[in-house]
Amino acid sequence: MANVKVGSRKTFLGRNIWNSLLAPRSLVWLVLSVPFCVFPAVAPSQDLPIVEAPESETSSDQPSVDPRPAGSISGTVLDGSGAVVVGARVILTRGDQSPPQEALSGDRGQFVFPNVAPGSFQIQIAAKGFAPQTSSGVLHGGEVYFAPPITLVPAGVDTAIEVTVPGSQVAEEQIKAQEKQRVFGVVPNFYVTYVANAVPLDAKQKFELAWKSTFDPVTFAFTVATAGVEQAQNDFAGYGQGAQGYARRFGALYADNITSTFIGSALLPVLLKQDPRYFYKGTGSTGSRILYAIANAVICKGDNRRWQPNYSAILGGLASGAISNLYYPPGSRGTALVFESTLIGTGETAVMNVFQEFVIRKLTPHAPSSASASPSKPSH
Repeated sequence: MANVKVGSRKTFLGRNIWNSLLAPRSLVWLVLSVPFCVFPAVAPSQDLPIVEAPESETSSDQPSVDPRPAGSISGTVLDGSGAVVVGARVILTRGDQSPPQEALSGDRGQFVFPNVAPGSFQIQIAAKGFAPQTSSGVLHGGEVYFAPPITLVPAGVDTAIEVTVPGSQVAEEQIKAQEKQRVFGVVPNFYVTYVANAVPLDAKQKFELAWKSTFDPVTFAFTVATAGVEQAQNDFAGYGQGAQGYARRFGALYADNITSTFIGSALLPVLLKQDPRYFYKGTGSTGSRILYAIANAVICKGDNRRWQPNYSAILGGLASGAISNLYYPPGSRGTALVFESTLIGTGETAVMNVFQEFVIRKLTPHAPSSASASPSKPSH
């Protein structure tokens, strides 16, 4: 009975059930047969194979998909006056480290980022002429997020502040350096500048330089010695000899020095706006430096830093010669002598300039070095 299939047993019972019920003596048999009709049908089921449901195939390596629907972020970029800013660069970054998205504000200043995954975000706005601005928020699933209007403010202008000092102050510093220039550390060499772009002197400084040069003790001592040599050679014999003759010679020499310096190096340079100094060249070939030195006897720099004829020196020499007719002996006077003396003085200046260019600087202990040749930029 254990090997009889459930299906065949059900068929047998179905065919004989009515006959069993009609026979009175079959009642006992029916009662006894009930267990065999029920329990054998259950027992064979223990031999049926048990099939387990397959496990769901999931991989921890696959990224989880946010089940929440994407949303969008939009906004408007304005300036301080409330006008829209067109072409502003808008960058959207999210808190999940996903790649940033970029957009440009439209003709109404608007921008929009569609299909944005929910979560925290940050918006950075940059536009030419404005300081960058940042806005942040949180986007919920399926939300249409309207950012508050973003107002840009003008960018701070970086101003390079150049500290300058008045030109007169720079020139004063340069004059102080020139006043230390003494040949062999003794003889004044004030009217030479070793600064190629030296600042022009103002009127007061031109007269101060003339005063310091004329009344320098060494200049006075040199005049004393020169007058003694003239006395010994009996130059300008009309002055005579003795103390009186020496005093006249000394007076004439010192007067020449004062008039030529103050007229040719101070008064006329102020009126004609010219610089009375010799600008040391120091570079180039020997020939070019010689020509430069000779030319500087008749040309000079103007206060506008341009080269021009040296009217101050030429006219100053003529004026000083004319004044000298007042105190030189009669035999040493005359218009011809004035022009002759001026021409000789110009030649002497040319020779002295050549010495300035090649020799005198080497003999001047306090001459500025090339490192100091660039003065502080003056204000005008």
